[in-house]
Amino acid sequence: LEPCATDVEAVRSDANEAAAVNRACELVFEGNFEAAAKLVNSQEQGRFLQKLAEITAEYEAISKRRQAAREAAYGEQLAELQKLEAPQGALGAGDVNDVGDANAVDPNDPNDLPAVLLIIGKACEFANDAQKKQLFGNDFVKQMVQKAIDRSAEFEAEGKWLEAYTNCYYWLTAIDPNNEGYSDYAEQLLDKAQIAASFEDSPCETSKERYDGIEKEMFDRAIYALSVNYVSMVDFHEMATDGLNRCKLLAEVTAAPSIDPNKGPDGNNNGSFTPPDKQKLAAWSAALAAVEDEMPESVTGFNINKFSEVFERVLKLNTSIVQLPVQMLIAQFSEAALSALDPYTVMVWPKQVQDFEKLMMNEFTGIGIEISNYLGQLTVASLLPDTPAYNSGLDAGDVIEKVDGLATKDMTLICAVHKITGPKGTDVKLTIKRPDEEKTKDITITRAKITVPTIRGWQRTEAGAWLYMIDEQEKIGYIRLTSFSGESSADMEKALLELEADGLNGLILDLRYNTGGLLDTAVAVCDKFLDSGLIVKTQPGPGLDKWPSYSTAHKSKTHPNYPLVVLVNSGSASASEIVAGALADKVHKRAILVGTRTHGKGSVQGITSYPGGGAQLKYTMAYYHLPSNQRVESQDAMKKLGRTDWGVGVNVEVKLRSDEIKGMIDMQRDNDVLVQAGRNGASPELKKHTVEETLTSDPQLAVGLLVVKSKLIQARALGQVDWN
Repeated sequence: LEPCATDVEAVRSDANEAAAVNRACELVFEGNFEAAAKLVNSQEQGRFLQKLAEITAEYEAISKRRQAAREAAYGEQLAELQKLEAPQGALGAGDVNDVGDANAVDPNDPNDLPAVLLIIGKACEFANDAQKKQLFGNDFVKQMVQKAIDRSAEFEAEGKWLEAYTNCYYWLTAIDPNNEGYSDYAEQLLDKAQIAASFEDSPCETSKERYDGIEKEMFDRAIYALSVNYVSMVDFHEMATDGLNRCKLLAEVTAAPSIDPNKGPDGNNNGSFTPPDKQKLAAWSAALAAVEDEMPESVTGFNINKFSEVFERVLKLNTSIVQLPVQMLIAQFSEAALSALDPYTVMVWPKQVQDFEKLMMNEFTGIGIEISNYLGQLTVASLLPDTPAYNSGLDAGDVIEKVDGLATKDMTLICAVHKITGPKGTDVKLTIKRPDEEKTKDITITRAKITVPTIRGWQRTEAGAWLYMIDEQEKIGYIRLTSFSGESSADMEKALLELEADGLNGLILDLRYNTGGLLDTAVAVCDKFLDSGLIVKTQPGPGLDKWPSYSTAHKSKTHPNYPLVVLVNSGSASASEIVAGALADKVHKRAILVGTRTHGKGSVQGITSYPGGGAQLKYTMAYYHLPSNQRVESQDAMKKLGRTDWGVGVNVEVKLRSDEIKGMIDMQRDNDVLVQAGRNGASPELKKHTVEETLTSDPQLAVGLLVVKSKLIQARALGQVDWN
């Protein structure tokens, strides 16, 4: 039987629609929704093109909503600026009501300067290019910027470097992030603030205890290890220069009137260190300058022996001139010297090893809570299921006022973690204040081994289980991976099997703000979605007698080839970049990346105990390359070259403003919260949000969902659906 004309036309029509859908979807996967919409709307629409038209229309609605929010936010900040500079009103936003009203913020009050800079910074963020140019040219804005620079100088004269940063240069860099003068100066202020903090006692440790166990020989052995194992030829000249510069800053900070290292947080004299007088500090600075002058200008010939000589001279000059605490001096010099190599090569001193290992393994002995410093109060943000805290009566939202009788008012989060964690089987007593109760109460909890789960869904139920299916109709799942720990791969496998048993058709893997972790875990995660081929190559630097290491995918236990979107941003680093880069690489094309360019770490670190004495050295041992042999470039290296192509670029770019980031994180935090078992009904209600609210607060997730849906439409139009 011959096919009739109607059948032929139907086949031809279906083929034409499939071709149009395919072309339009490829535009979507490049982030070009506008061109995809034009193509779709220019065709006679069958059922697949109609679905795709809905996708592009939804993207346009998201874009318009975001644009309207940006314009409204800019208008609000501009109105605030007009009030501040009244009666001139030179910024000209149009009619603004109540310009003459009394202002809560006084631009002439130095204490109100950060509030003024905040308004200017937000206005700059929400402004388009033309509006930003107008802002930078405004006399009032110029005046406030100059006031910030002058105010910073006043803080510095008093030795208040952290205040100079937080009140002035933090905002200046926010107002003009492309101004290298601002960013460089801000970095120097932070260095000085860090040095000043090293002299101060905290509720957890004295300044002397902070550096216990540090010995010169540890750093000497670390330097030798680097000369043999570092990823590239070590620039010992730059290391020595940066170490000397840190010592100069150390002298400058020590001479400041705000430094009184003898006083702890209780105001008592601890007698740990007597600051040298100004004459000795001046002599110290001059001696350091002489050491630097004697260094050859050329790096050629400045080898490990020359570097060691400089370090030795610094220590001898300290003994003969200023007598700064030797262990502190070693720590400061080594930190600066190693940072000249890269931000990831660091000494882990004996007192830091335990915390470092907790960070790497996501395991510790404690009670099982997530804490935050909410509004200056140490607050329980969430509980971990099946932990001592979960069954103790402690609850999310509780303010921890004391830990074992020690007030938390001026306690940092790091210090609080130190106090709350401890040996397995020991007790910690928390004095807590519940939001709905007047009196405090004590809760004693026995510590146990805690493993922090790294796999999360889009929302947690009251029982502590995660909801992974974010689109029930299309059966699209969502998994957020917070770090790459030893348990991450197995936990992710459980989540995937749960989703697939429920009919999974597509997946969103969220790696935003995931700073990395174990390389083996990153490879194992990739192996779930790739059935063959290279995942990553780790390449030692040139000149080293070492061979590259190759990690490849295996066909066994590979999950179905359903559409996969990976969400990334500038907080996605290291192992996150390996996973995102490998899955999206042109060799595999397994995933589409949505969000913004990744952090740009570009290297693999190893850990050695060669320094001895309980100290460790974390050092950069290799660069990593994607399956197409493209190296993931370091942000630091690329910035020095004036380039911006570091890390892993995305297929579909969706940049979030600061207000959108806050909204997304707030929504995520609410959906993540787990409260006590058998919670009292009188406690404040949990804020759990619907899928619609979650997507509205998170444009990157919303667009990622549209991309997965487009992939499904493309596969169905081309007859490629084979994963169910």
